[in-house]
Amino acid sequence: MNTITYFEIQSSEPAREADFYQEVFGWDIQLDESAPFTYYRITTDGLAGAILGRPLDPPPATAGTNAFTCSIRVKNFDATARLILEHGGAVSLPKFAIAGLAWWGYFTDPDNNVFGIFEEDASARVREADAALISDFSKQVRDYPGKSPR
Repeated sequence: MNTITYFEIQSSEPAREADFYQEVFGWDIQLDESAPFTYYRITTDGLAGAILGRPLDPPPATAGTNAFTCSIRVKNFDATARLILEHGGAVSLPKFAIAGLAWWGYFTDPDNNVFGIFEEDASARVREADAALISDFSKQVRDYPGKSPR
């Protein structure tokens, strides 16, 4: 009870996101034509999920996280990051260490949905260059012109 068992990804182009997540993570994604709206069923090695048609315009790339964010455990952070970028995703927050636990980072899919990936690694350590990169990146995001004040 009280365990997350299902996730949804909204998209203005569900077929595009189905291809993106299938190519990047190897998930089995099938269009469910019996649903009363655009609905792709997702089968993973863990949770079940879906990609749905987005009812409103997608958030702008500068909106930041505006929903519950899922992170996906991967075997190789760098290889997965390359796949994300090759398939139209973008870096939202560069790779960083959670000391003694994992390498983590956040990306957006082609519809600007934010998600994380992480590679478990007990030897992960915060490096000075990583801390400076994250700090600089965070400042750039805060100072981005046209960003909505909170």
